[in-house]
Amino acid sequence: MSRTVFQFVIICVAALCSSAALAKVEVQAGQHKSLGLILVAKVSEDIAPGDYELLLKGIKANPGKYAKKIVMLDSIGGSVSEAIRIGRLLRETGFDALVPSIGVCQGSCVYLLAAGHAKTVRGYVGIHRPYYAGSDSVHSASALGASRASQADYFKEMQIPSALLDVINSTEPSRMRVLTPAELARYRLK
Repeated sequence: MSRTVFQFVIICVAALCSSAALAKVEVQAGQHKSLGLILVAKVSEDIAPGDYELLLKGIKANPGKYAKKIVMLDSIGGSVSEAIRIGRLLRETGFDALVPSIGVCQGSCVYLLAAGHAKTVRGYVGIHRPYYAGSDSVHSASALGASRASQADYFKEMQIPSALLDVINSTEPSRMRVLTPAELARYRLK
């Protein structure tokens, strides 16, 4: 991603963050001086049921042809099944993914990063096994139907090596594993 595009995206994020009530999913169109029309979506905080609908509504509210569509990721994770739904929408609608230097993409956020056609990581990407039924998570993977098989199918669909799911599932939910630049490249997350 060019420096000019990155600067424009950061300006869009600043504009999105300046609103009094931060939404978990926001979409905004803008004009880039050399690229033309660009669409920026921001996913922040906890990924929860209903975020797919917010993203879809934002995309539908901004119809038209865009030179670039970028999803900015700064999320602590959350619902795996909702992240998979969002990821499929991002892929289908042609979004690139960006974790800005001031951002973090952890837990189920990695499913959104995986969906990007092009991926740029300047911040941190952390993974861990989802919380399962009987744990302290309200977004239990098994309760929401995000089985290991559906996660494997999703990564295959996104052309992400299945080894990533093995690493995710071997990392305790209470321990975050931050991926190195070499691991991001190995798992096709950058």
